[in-house]
Amino acid sequence: MKVYQRYLAREIYSAVTLVLVAFLMLFSFFDFINELQSLGKGSYQLRYMAYFVLLTLPGHIYELAPIAVLIGTLYALTMLARHSEITVLRASGLSTSAILSSLAKVGLAFILLTFIVGDFIAPPAERAAKQLRLEAMSRVVGQEFRSGLWVKDDLSFINVRTVLPDSRLEGVRIYEFDKNQVLRSISEAREGEYLPPGKWRLKDVSQTVFEKDRARVNRLPEAVWQSAINPEILSVLLVLPERMSVASLYRYIRHLKDNQVNTQRYEIAMWKKLIYPLAALVMMVLALPFAYLQDRMGAVSVKVFAGIMLGITFHMLNGLFSNLGAINSWPPYFSAITPSALFLMAAGGMLWWVERR
Repeated sequence: MKVYQRYLAREIYSAVTLVLVAFLMLFSFFDFINELQSLGKGSYQLRYMAYFVLLTLPGHIYELAPIAVLIGTLYALTMLARHSEITVLRASGLSTSAILSSLAKVGLAFILLTFIVGDFIAPPAERAAKQLRLEAMSRVVGQEFRSGLWVKDDLSFINVRTVLPDSRLEGVRIYEFDKNQVLRSISEAREGEYLPPGKWRLKDVSQTVFEKDRARVNRLPEAVWQSAINPEILSVLLVLPERMSVASLYRYIRHLKDNQVNTQRYEIAMWKKLIYPLAALVMMVLALPFAYLQDRMGAVSVKVFAGIMLGITFHMLNGLFSNLGAINSWPPYFSAITPSALFLMAAGGMLWWVERR
């Protein structure tokens, strides 16, 4: 790597790191304030709140990475232009395409960081955060094994083979004990659907009741089961599609297709996971025209504010096109790539305009 490329990389990395840390501190503060309303529930104390906030940081890093790259790169390039260093580079024969090539090399680190955090760190961290919060606030404790999810509810133990994203249960077994820890009954159901507040509708129920020296079997098409278990508790297993790993999304899409269930939302999420890290590179390209506008635009703070507004717009467009794609059944890759493509075209248009000026 050439000297100017190393210098450029150092300036951008330090600026992006500073912006990202500032954002993380701000979001952590908001998360901590939001968790204060749950303080004191069960054994949920300050240390659990701190652990919960720390475990949510990878998710924030993944979401904020493109915005931090945009603002950090914009700030770094603007400061270089302010000290005439960009002007010197261009005067010595460095073309715009060469600068873009240097930015692409610098941006590879951000692409890898975003993908690794979003695919390997954020999903298990978010899941651990939810489970930590749940265990601290409730006496109902769940743990996932190969046989499915096991949950204790008062004197009963519940085994659920599959928890679906809409909170329906498949393959439910309920082992009910009395106060002397003697097994009273075993109920099996093909499917369970939540009926607020605090009830489940079980379908195709087979109940084995133990009565002293004999057992009685009851078969019912439907039965209502009252339990403290609810979708909020079960959500500890349900990471949002946008926070799932690519491998998990792929497996789940195959499962849904095998069961002839609509996979649109999950396919969009999978394509977004593949394309979203590339947004960091798009943001770096978008920041370059601002450096060229040093003599025709206001102070650095104005450009940073513009970067914040552009970052917010990008985040909103990401969510908007995901929802529009799911509603209108657009091709998943189209919904995922459109926001980045629009910003890349905007960056190209701005560069063309600056070069013409």
